[in-house]
Amino acid sequence: MATEPNLSPLTGETWSVDVAGLEVELPIVAIKPDFAISLMMVIDLGVRFGEHVGAKLAEKLAPLRPDVIVGAATLGIPVAIEVSRALALDRYVILQKSPKIHLGDALVQKIVSITSKGEQRLLLDRQAIPLIKGKRVVVVDDVVASGSSLKGSAELVRSAGGNVVGIGVILTEASDWREVLGPDVALLHSLAHIPQFAPGPAGWTPIPSTLRG
Repeated sequence: MATEPNLSPLTGETWSVDVAGLEVELPIVAIKPDFAISLMMVIDLGVRFGEHVGAKLAEKLAPLRPDVIVGAATLGIPVAIEVSRALALDRYVILQKSPKIHLGDALVQKIVSITSKGEQRLLLDRQAIPLIKGKRVVVVDDVVASGSSLKGSAELVRSAGGNVVGIGVILTEASDWREVLGPDVALLHSLAHIPQFAPGPAGWTPIPSTLRG
């Protein structure tokens, strides 16, 4: 019987990153045969990690005096919750990526993600607009790589009348996001940085140009 090839993108290697004082081992995942990223699934890292990054991001964002935190589904949801909790804010807004029965007339923004295939949409429930309109808003997410999701989130908040005063992420990845975010780069606060990888003689090796954000 023929053996099926291993089609898993998991390489068996990891990348260690210090996230504001908490060391985390991230699996290196091959997006293409000659290109890989270190993947952080924040929903798999436990309650203590969520509480830690929420508190550390809140420290950076508190001087901005946000009225509300906005995060994009799916991995931005726990970030939005924990940052809101640490800032003693009760309400937060989640931008959805899949159609829901109550989102038929939602505000829509198209985005492209490095870890998701094809074009996606961000959807803002019109019932949440009063929480954003005229308010000081901080947009959060887990990782910024291409920058498309964060840019789309910020544009959606502005289309709802919100004032984006800051952007918070756990990790920055490489630096492509800088060009995509444009002037909004000045609003970004992060806890750590991760590079991207290419195959080398001893395994996956950080691409030198991506070692800094």
